[in-house]
Amino acid sequence: MTKSIDTLAQASPNSAHPEIIDLREQVPSVPLWRVRLGLLWKGLRANAAIFSENKIGLIGLAIILLFGVMAFAQPILMATFWDIRTYDPITGYDVLATRQPAPPSVRHLLGTDPLGRDVLSQLMYSTRNEFILGLLAALITVIIATTIGAVSAYYGGVIDTLFMRLADLIIMTPTLSLLIVMSALFNPDLPQLALVIGLLSGFGGTTIIIKSQALSIRVKPFIEAARVAGGGHRHIILTHILPNLLPFSFLYMMFSVTAAIFSEATLSFFGLLNVRMSWGIMIFTAQAGGYLLSGAEYWWLLIPAGASITLLCSAFYLVGRALDEVVNPRLRKR
Repeated sequence: MTKSIDTLAQASPNSAHPEIIDLREQVPSVPLWRVRLGLLWKGLRANAAIFSENKIGLIGLAIILLFGVMAFAQPILMATFWDIRTYDPITGYDVLATRQPAPPSVRHLLGTDPLGRDVLSQLMYSTRNEFILGLLAALITVIIATTIGAVSAYYGGVIDTLFMRLADLIIMTPTLSLLIVMSALFNPDLPQLALVIGLLSGFGGTTIIIKSQALSIRVKPFIEAARVAGGGHRHIILTHILPNLLPFSFLYMMFSVTAAIFSEATLSFFGLLNVRMSWGIMIFTAQAGGYLLSGAEYWWLLIPAGASITLLCSAFYLVGRALDEVVNPRLRKR
C-alpha cells in the first residue's frame, strides 16, 4: 500500500529515500478569507443572474436608480445652472412669473407652487430625504428583527415567549395612529422618525417572519454537527444561523423601506414632522392653497409628488418580490 504524503514527509534527508520531498510545500496555501470571498462572489453572480430574469424586479430597480439620479443631481444643479434665489426648494421665488402658481414652462419644467417655488427642485430635494429615511429605518428593522429572530428560535422557552408576545402587542397597535400621536408630542426629525419606525417594525411582524425562517435553519444537520463539535451558543448563532438569515433579512428590508416612505409622507402632510421639505409637504402646500380638489387644471401641484410616492414605494416592493424568488428556490420558474 502506498505511503501517505505525511508519512513520506517525515522521512529525514538521511533516510533510504532522500529523493522524497515534502509535497505539502508544493501546494500553495490559500487564505481562508480568499476562499470565503470567492464563494461569496460566486453566490452573488448566481443570484444576480436569477434576479436579471425577473422583469418586474428590473423595472423596480430602474425606478430606484432614476430617483437616485434625481437625488444626486439636485445639489449639482443648484451649484451650477440654477440660481439659488429662484430654485431653492424652500426659500426660492421666481420674480419673473406673472402669476403663482405658474404652469410648467422652459424655465420651470414642472411649474411653481402657490408660494412661487420650483416644483422640480422641491421634488428632487425631497428624494434625498426619502432615501435616507427609508434605508435608515429598514436597516434598523433588519438588525433588530434578525437578531431577535435568531435568538428566539435558538433558545426558545421564556426568551421566545417574551419577544413573541411583544411582537403580538406591536402588531395589534395601529402603527400610523401611534406615529401621529408620537409626532404631535415630540415633533421628530427624519433620523428620529426612522428610529421609531425601525423599532416598531423590528420588534413587530418582521421578527415573527425572520424567526420562522430561523426555526427551519435551527434543525439543519450542520447546526447539530457544530454543536457536537463543541461549538458554543454564541458561535452557532453568529457563525451558522445569522449568515443564513441575511438573504431573507435583506428581502424584508425592501418592504420596510416602502412602509417608512409612506409613513413619512403621511406625517409631513399633517405637519407633524420636523423636516424642511418632503413630498408630503408639497401636497400639503397645494391643499393649504385650495388646489387639492382643483382637478386637472393645477395638476403639477399634486401629480409629481403623489406619483413619486407611489412609484418609489412600488419600486422597492417590486425589487422585494424579485428578491423573494432569489432567496426562495420554490418560487423560481426554472
